Amino acid sequence: MGVTIVGAQLGDEGKGKITDIYSEEADVVARFQGGNNAGHTVVVDDEEFKLHHVPSGAVRGKPAVIGNGCVVDPEVLLGELDGLRERGVDVEFYISERAHVIMPYHRVIDGIEEDAKGDMAAGTTGRGIGPTYEDKVGRRGVRVLDLLKPDALREKLEYVVPTKKALVEEVFDVDVEEAGYAEAFDVDSVHESYLEHGRRLEDGVVDVSELLNRHLDEGDSVLFEGAQGTSLDIDHGIYPYLTSSNTTVGGACTGTGVGATRMRETVGIMKAYLSRVGTGPLPTELENDIGDHLVEVGEEYGTTTGRRRRVGWLDLPMVRHAATLNDFTGAVITSIDVLDGLDPVKVCEAYSLDGGRLERMPADMDDWSRCEPIYREFQGWSDVDWSNVESYEDIPDPAREYLEYIEDEVDAEFYAVSVGPEREQTIIREDPFEQP
Repeated sequence: MGVTIVGAQLGDEGKGKITDIYSEEADVVARFQGGNNAGHTVVVDDEEFKLHHVPSGAVRGKPAVIGNGCVVDPEVLLGELDGLRERGVDVEFYISERAHVIMPYHRVIDGIEEDAKGDMAAGTTGRGIGPTYEDKVGRRGVRVLDLLKPDALREKLEYVVPTKKALVEEVFDVDVEEAGYAEAFDVDSVHESYLEHGRRLEDGVVDVSELLNRHLDEGDSVLFEGAQGTSLDIDHGIYPYLTSSNTTVGGACTGTGVGATRMRETVGIMKAYLSRVGTGPLPTELENDIGDHLVEVGEEYGTTTGRRRRVGWLDLPMVRHAATLNDFTGAVITSIDVLDGLDPVKVCEAYSLDGGRLERMPADMDDWSRCEPIYREFQGWSDVDWSNVESYEDIPDPAREYLEYIEDEVDAEFYAVSVGPEREQTIIREDPFEQP
């Protein structure tokens, strides 16, 4: 059966940890979208693994698959694989021949375009993700299979590279030589280095659709791992302050070549408050002592960027939006421990806009920026020894009241509650792989 992990907010919900936990029951773990703009952190026995490309399940030794819906920086990917193996993690790794490749000129263009957008800048990681997806849709992208075919790769580069160079120099008025970008636009240099990347990846390049469907046919369990969160989805997110791929459950189908009927469970991961890296409106944002508490206690600094995350109270209109789009069969809530010491604890239960009440996010960002949160307050809890919280009943009554209110509002039972960063600091209530 297939279980899909989806972020219910703006990324940073703790998907890496939950994927790691659920991968114990999985036979294969597959990433279906995004690139190394995602950062998943897994903590095992005080040892921290920060992953950007490799699926989190690899830490448990499960076959790790990157689907065709992903975009891949081969240098970063190979560095991650090497790093894991050096730390004693034996990675069985596969990558789709159809996945698109982040090229050096994509990274250059990402930074230049972001600077040029001004107030419309999305706060990207600058890793070249957006420009790579643009080339994919524009039918001029380089795919992983091209890295195994020297003549085909050169033919593409000889067309694309001069075009990209002209874009940078003539549209954005940046001299690539003076700016230090010459190597990114040198066909020979790029061709040579990316063929080498292809040689190192070659043994793992496969038809991922065939691989995953064969596992499912044989009765194996596949865990589909999403990056970012629902409100960053290119179609259903907070446009234009979002990512360039489909982060919702539909992306798991198109991003791996597995049919929708094989996705038996869709588990929405949400944080007990809200955080994000990036620009755009954030109605519940806290720029005060409470925000500082969430940042410092929750260690809210981006795994990929290192930037301080923006934080706020839990935004239910956003989570309801995600629950509807993904049809969550269950959910997981993380970081309930970070709220310890705050009183009251607030939840945005709806927005007020132009005298009306909204239960879900509006599509228009101007409208969203004018939304005022309508808060529900809960009694806080404090001085909890979370290291001794081993069952749901050990959670303080006020915190359980808070959790059960959220369950009711999103109409999804919490399969697990995370009470700390360690793998063991997770209260498992239901196993999605055992659902009927």
